[in-house]
Amino acid sequence: MKRITDFIFEGLFLKKTPRSGFAFLGRGRESVAEHSFGATFIAYVLGQLARLGGKEVDLEKLLTLTLFHDLAEARTGDLNYVNKRYLVNREDLATNDALDSLPFRDALLSLREEWIENKTLEARLSRDADQLDMLVELKKHEAEGSPSAGEWIEYCRLRLKTDVGLKVLESILESRPDDWWFAKKEEYWVDPKGPEPPRETAPDGAPSATGKPAPATQSAAEKPGSGDPDKGGN
Repeated sequence: MKRITDFIFEGLFLKKTPRSGFAFLGRGRESVAEHSFGATFIAYVLGQLARLGGKEVDLEKLLTLTLFHDLAEARTGDLNYVNKRYLVNREDLATNDALDSLPFRDALLSLREEWIENKTLEARLSRDADQLDMLVELKKHEAEGSPSAGEWIEYCRLRLKTDVGLKVLESILESRPDDWWFAKKEEYWVDPKGPEPPRETAPDGAPSATGKPAPATQSAAEKPGSGDPDKGGN
């Protein structure tokens, strides 16, 4: 069990491992774990859409592929494309060491090989999800005025390999990051508590200031101590 515990600590170290490409974008920051979550979330969506389109998708494999695709970076760090021009990235060695002696070692090594070969539908969907997660981040930076984000977006488009991935990409490009919550025409944007209930009106037709029924008015003849002496008047 100690070996399992060490593996958990290593995997969760990705929460502290920064993605290095944002330095070239000139803004933003993200951990490898944040990226892995985003990519896995999107992979689920792509897998379900592919299924709805008649494709046979092993959803468990797809999610596992995506969740563990950057596991080696807990040991190597995230090397961007400039780093890789000059450094030898020994991800295979890092992955082997990370999985050493684990009871599910062979299963994860097999999935890694499938990711690298990129021949199965699950591998292609996983790689598209990897790119789409980056695209979502770029859309946020573009909306905030980043001059480089738009150029980077085009490279994401060129890397996509599945029809469903391309459809999601086009929808993302046509959307704003805040569309899901910034419903400009809804009354909740004016009052987060919701639409105000109908206001009660006073007898003269004017709305009550409190929204509660206005107290009934009495005529002079109905007021105690006035008018007809037989009704208690003076």
